[in-house]
Amino acid sequence: MASSSTTLFNFTLSSNSLLHHQRTKSSKPLLSSSRIINQHTVSSINHHLVPTRVTYPLLPSSSAPNSRFHVRSQKQKVYSAGGKSEPLASDAKYQEEFSWSSVILPFLFPALGGLLFGYDIGATSGATISLQSPELSGITWFNLSSIQLGLVVSGSLYGALLGSILAFAVADFLGRKRQLIVAALLYILGGAITAAAPELNVLLAGRLLYGLGIGLAMHGAPLYIAETCPSQIRGTLVSLKELFIVLGILGGYFVGSFQISSVGGWRFMYGFSAPVAVLMGLGMWTLPASPRWLLLKAVQGKGSFQDLKEKAIFSLSKLRGRPPGDKESERQIEETLVSLKSAYKDQESEGNFLEVFQGPNLKAFIIGGGLVLFQQITGQPSVLYYAGSILQSAGFSAASDATKVSVVIGLFKLLMTWVAVLKVDDLGRRPLLIAGVSGIGLSLGLLSAYYKFLGGFPLVAVGALLLYVGCYQISFGPISWLMVSEIFPIRTRGRGISLAVLTNFASNAVVTFAFSPLKELLGAENLFLLFGAISLVALLFVIFSVPETKGLSLEEIESKILK
Repeated sequence: MASSSTTLFNFTLSSNSLLHHQRTKSSKPLLSSSRIINQHTVSSINHHLVPTRVTYPLLPSSSAPNSRFHVRSQKQKVYSAGGKSEPLASDAKYQEEFSWSSVILPFLFPALGGLLFGYDIGATSGATISLQSPELSGITWFNLSSIQLGLVVSGSLYGALLGSILAFAVADFLGRKRQLIVAALLYILGGAITAAAPELNVLLAGRLLYGLGIGLAMHGAPLYIAETCPSQIRGTLVSLKELFIVLGILGGYFVGSFQISSVGGWRFMYGFSAPVAVLMGLGMWTLPASPRWLLLKAVQGKGSFQDLKEKAIFSLSKLRGRPPGDKESERQIEETLVSLKSAYKDQESEGNFLEVFQGPNLKAFIIGGGLVLFQQITGQPSVLYYAGSILQSAGFSAASDATKVSVVIGLFKLLMTWVAVLKVDDLGRRPLLIAGVSGIGLSLGLLSAYYKFLGGFPLVAVGALLLYVGCYQISFGPISWLMVSEIFPIRTRGRGISLAVLTNFASNAVVTFAFSPLKELLGAENLFLLFGAISLVALLFVIFSVPETKGLSLEEIESKILK
């Protein structure tokens, strides 16, 4: 396999895309080469070489040219219930190279689906003000009741719930690519109909269609990104999608601030999403289908095995910026097929509905579904949607002051999401989750204390909000969706993720609508204390139930964590 004369240097990819080196002390020879690199020249090599390609642990490779760098994956550990760790692999494995330029577009176009979701949140905050203004709405039906206004605000949420159910039924049939194209079309229709609505019912129909797009996009985007990107940067890219959601929220705020004084400004606020959705749809049209989805169809017998295999090879070649049908992609596809056939040789080609709640699939759903559930029931919708009223009650009574502080919170949200993006593939999922959820509990305790006996210190409320937002954005915000995208076995991944998305939006709706009644019943101080207690339960869940998946391929997660 390899000659004993080879010295290997171990490179790891940090989240800021720089390669660093260290000497490996492994006694096992790994690469065959006619050249021996002097160990004393490592420092000078590091200063003069800037590799344009890095590697990731997806599938083994049997050989590679001497002019390319290879990465030996470090020994991984699985954290199981109780926080115990076990080594996953003691042997080094060969790793495939990829070009960074080839990664950008397969991430960018699906991530626009998340940006459009965030944009709807931000734009709606300004659109509801414009819509109810007698002078600036530009309509005769501006005098909306509280129920009608609630339907306008939550219309996209209801649509997202329906979209999640729809994704469960059609996701594996359509595939990741076509699902995102359909989501883009729904975004276009929803945004255009809402913007041009001549009366309330049409506007609500547009909001519902837009929400259907959200449901499909929030299901398909993490799925496509996780299945097509290199494993070593999967955490970074899926977390970066959360950054796009935050960018969308800020974009909605800014568009709203520019159009709030215009007659009929709400039409532009909602309509601005349509051209972005066109870009998303056209971009997805140019991208290849997920190779893993194609291979799953081949193993399930849903089409010509050889044709689907060849399409998967072509797709992987395009995703990695290689010549069509290159040998390296063909070798990877062969290895993945072996893995899939081995995993499903004793099972039916297609599972039933209840399979999602059985065996390894149930374990995956408990992990993924539990994370997105705790993401919501620790108060996230309430803190996000009611930040203005919290700030006003904390002393920022002027609308302009509350708006300015909300923008500051939004920018801070963006900054902390970027911290998570940079560190998730370096520190791992569990450390960020444990630290973030601990901070969430502390921030909720501070909010409760503010309403109980610190009412004379409004900066406590602002500081608690910033702490909550920061901790949420390095933990539940990006990491929950990352874990959902990678934890489900490929056999039930489409249906499993759709159930997780449904859990997320359903719990979002419950917490959002229950906040005001619970606040009246319990008082704000006890309500935030309740959320704080739930966050402690969430922390225990993370410590004892959530595994570490950093650096593992999707196949490795399935075979070594879920078994």
